[in-house]
Parts: sequence; C-alpha cells; structure tokens
Amino acid sequence: MASFSFKLPDLGEGIVESEIVEWYVKSGDFVEEDQHIADVMTDKAVVEVTAPVSGVVTAIACEAGEMLAVGKEMIRFDTEATADQKPKVSTATDASKASAPKAVTTKEQPSVAAIAPSATSPVEAKKSATDNLASLSTESSATSTESPSHASATSAPVFHSGAVLASPSVRQRARDENIRLADVPGSGPAGRVGHKDLDAFIAAGGQLASPTGLRPRKDGQTQVKIKGLRRVIAQKMLQTKRNIPHYSYIEEVDVTALEELRRHLNENREAHQPKLTLLPFLMQALAKVLPKFPHCNAHYDDESSMLTQFDAVHMGIATMTPGGLMVPVIKHSETMDLWQSAAEISRVADAARNGTAKAEELSGSSITITSLGAIGGIASTPIINAPETAIIGVNKLQERAMVRDGAIVVRTMMNLSASFDHRIVDGYDGAQLIQALKRLLENPGAIFV
Repeated sequence: MASFSFKLPDLGEGIVESEIVEWYVKSGDFVEEDQHIADVMTDKAVVEVTAPVSGVVTAIACEAGEMLAVGKEMIRFDTEATADQKPKVSTATDASKASAPKAVTTKEQPSVAAIAPSATSPVEAKKSATDNLASLSTESSATSTESPSHASATSAPVFHSGAVLASPSVRQRARDENIRLADVPGSGPAGRVGHKDLDAFIAAGGQLASPTGLRPRKDGQTQVKIKGLRRVIAQKMLQTKRNIPHYSYIEEVDVTALEELRRHLNENREAHQPKLTLLPFLMQALAKVLPKFPHCNAHYDDESSMLTQFDAVHMGIATMTPGGLMVPVIKHSETMDLWQSAAEISRVADAARNGTAKAEELSGSSITITSLGAIGGIASTPIINAPETAIIGVNKLQERAMVRDGAIVVRTMMNLSASFDHRIVDGYDGAQLIQALKRLLENPGAIFV
C-alpha cells in the first residue's frame, strides 16, 4: 500500500487554523484527483478543498465542525488502490449515502427528513367512519361497550371527522382526562374509540383539549452545532461587542424629495440600467461627506493604538445570505456614479448570497452600510464591523404626519441609525456626520453637485 498524507493547506489571510465545515468523502471511499472532498472555513468564506491524488481514503483527521491547524494531516489516501477496491454498496439507500453532495453551501441546514412524519403515521391512515354509521344504528348498548380488542388485528386507527363511536365509560374517561374524543384515533370497527386507544393517545403525549381549542406542543428539543459561517459570525460579534465601546445615534430624515427623484429616474431609466433603491443614494452621499470625517472612514488597531484613515471609500454592504450575515465590499465607491453604485450593490450582494464572492470581495471595507429594507423597523443599534469605526443603518420608509410651516402635511420619513467606536469618534462628531448625510438626502440634488 502506497500511503499519501495530505495536510491542511495554507489558505491565505494569515490564518493558522481552519474549521472543517463538511466532509464529502469517508474512510473507504475511492476518490479521483481534483474531486471535491471537503469544505474548509476561513475567516471570510468557505473554500473547496480537492483531492491532490486518486486513491482510497484510509483516514480522516477530524469530524466536521472541528478545527484543524494549517500543516496538520487532514486526510490520508492509499494511492495504489483502484476504484474496484472501494466498498460495494448493496442497496439504493446505501448508494445514496455514498454519493457526495452536489454543491458548497455556507451553512449546513437542518435535515428535514429527520423530522418528517412516518409514512405509517395515523394521519396518513385516516379514513371516514361516516359510511359505516348506518349499519351500526341498531347496535345494542351491550355491543357498544365492545372492547377494541375484538376488532380485527389489521384495522387501521381512524381519525374522526364526524360522530365519534365510543362507549359511555370511554366518553366519561375522556371528559375526566380533558381529552376530545375526536382527536383520538380509534382502532375499533368504524373507528370506535376504546380504552386502549385512550391509553395509547395519552402515552404518546396526548393532545389535550382546552377551552380555547389550543393544543400543547410536544416536549422536544433540537440541538444544532454552530459551525462554519455562523460560528465565525458568533465569534466576531462577541469580540466586537466586547472590545468596542459602542454608542448609537438615531436621526429622522425627510426623504420625500429623494423618493420622488428615485421614482422619476426608475420610470425613465434605460433597459441596461439597474433599478434604483435607496442604498445607491446613501452610498453616494456618504462618499461625499466622509472626507470631512476621516476618522469615521478608518480602521482602529487597539493593540498598536494605531488609527488608519482611508482616502478612498471602500463601502461594505451588509448582506443576509443563506449561511448568515456577510459583508461584501465595493472598492473605491467614490469613483462611481449613481447607476454604477446600484449595479455594484446588486452584483456583490448576489455573489455573497450564491457563494461566488471572492475572498478580496469580502474584506477591506472602510465603513459599512446595513439595511433590513422594508422590515427595517423604526430604529436599530447596529454592531460595528471591526476594525472599522462606524456603521450606518437604514430603517424603513413610512409616510407620517409632520408639521411644516405650521401646517400638518404627509411626508415620507426614514430613520438613520448609526453606531460609532467611542474610543475614536466622539458623540459630537458622530452626530455631525449624520446631520451632513441628512442635509444631502433631504436635498438630493446637492448629492450630484
């Protein structure tokens, strides 16, 4: 046997260890050279790792979700083994388990199959007892007390959509136990409910009736291992909130004129031009005012006590993806016009969501914009994207009654919620930045002068 040991490669970005997010092979599998064998998480994104050789997997260093140091053995192959020597799969189920997943994801989703109801559940066995009621109408009271044990062994439990067949003693017991008989699947003739059915119903957690008709949920717990992108987000949020003394400043902005301009531009845009949202206007306005507030377009290294102020504006756009929050970056946003800004926002956000964003597109932002769109709420207190010193949050637009020149008028209003690193940005400076943004957004023509 010729053994080949493959060590975790240096994935760049100065990392010394990485998390193995997912394995797509297991011990005993035959793999081809360049076959996708695992997903590895860096500080920015999930990276596909491929097999350097062909052979049979003989050892795997760790389970998915565990950390592995760069340079440590990750997987071992027997390079002399052939595809004919890989374990045989005898069933279709085994074959499906042996096949590798098709795509890389940034977050493992809980398996739906694990919690899906069984094909033999009582719900699927449901049938109506209505057709049988007529033949039972002359049944004597003695017969009505018949135990479900007299029923055929092959009778399937029946859920009741109409009248419920049960003996007086069963009905009394159901009342005592606060159980609706219509909820109990009966195993007797025509779905008759017996004492054994009540016992089984209670043992299974019994959906007890209540005056409101609401039923208690079953006592269940699901444990989900936090790994991959979600683990990185958790670590960064904890570190940022712990190390940076945040303060937030919230101001309302009258965007009535801006909304009129935006609608006009969208109605008259050319076919190749993207549809405008509020974000491109905010991006343009922010790029215009930041030269007056260089310490808000900056990185702060608290270990060296060094503040790095940027001349260029590298705009981070907080984006929700299937795996969690990511911040793709638009480099040199100060060089773009309104339409280019809109196109870039759409491009980098789509790349983050579908997992095609490059590592350089997920790092290097100097200030970040975050928005929840229509569900943005009235106000928020966003967490700074360290090592930046400021983040600008956008809340929802809504029409409100406002007083203008002594008269009540309807205006389109929006709140800006910004957070700052109080070690670098004083409260006065943060307020001044937001007020400068407000003046431009309320007079959108000034953005382009």
